[in-house]
Amino acid sequence: MIKINLLPHREERRKQRKQDFYSLLVLAAIVGVLILILVGFYNASAISTQNARNLLIKDANVKLDEEIKEIATLREEIEGLKARQQAVEDLQGDRNQPVYLLAELVAQTPEGIYLRSVKQDGQRIVLLGYAQSNERVSEYLKNLTNNSDWLNKPDLIEIKSTGIGQGKDAKKVSDFTINVGIRRPRDLEGAANPASPANPAQANKAGAAKP
Repeated sequence: MIKINLLPHREERRKQRKQDFYSLLVLAAIVGVLILILVGFYNASAISTQNARNLLIKDANVKLDEEIKEIATLREEIEGLKARQQAVEDLQGDRNQPVYLLAELVAQTPEGIYLRSVKQDGQRIVLLGYAQSNERVSEYLKNLTNNSDWLNKPDLIEIKSTGIGQGKDAKKVSDFTINVGIRRPRDLEGAANPASPANPAQANKAGAAKP
């Protein structure tokens, strides 16, 4: 009977399998490293692209902020020019204001009213005077409110009874103090033209009333 020893053959197959297994492990490790490298390159490229976009957006925002500042500066300059222009126009219009004011006071002061002091403070004047009665003061306030183009918003500050003169000439009168506003010429123009920019509320109403 012939006997065959298979142990060396089996041992060789076992060694071969181990070598194949280790080879597969090495190959898998190499492939894994390559994948990691490729993913790293991809991520780095994506990050670089996003950083470039962020930088572009940042630069655009900086330019936009500069333009906004320029616009704000231009608006301030325009408002300053408008304010100076308005101040010049007011100065030109106010040159004849004292004449109109005195003429208006003469026209609106009823009989029985005696003005002893007229003091201007900006666009308000303080009137101090005597009246024969409180009814005369009421009439004066109505005239200043309803009949005057140059004067508006009168405010009775004080009224009290006092005496003037001596002896037979002594009289009881009402001592009053009135504070009243002065309109500028541009205010009068706005009132005369309700649809003008000086009176935007009336302009809106006029526009709404159109078919």
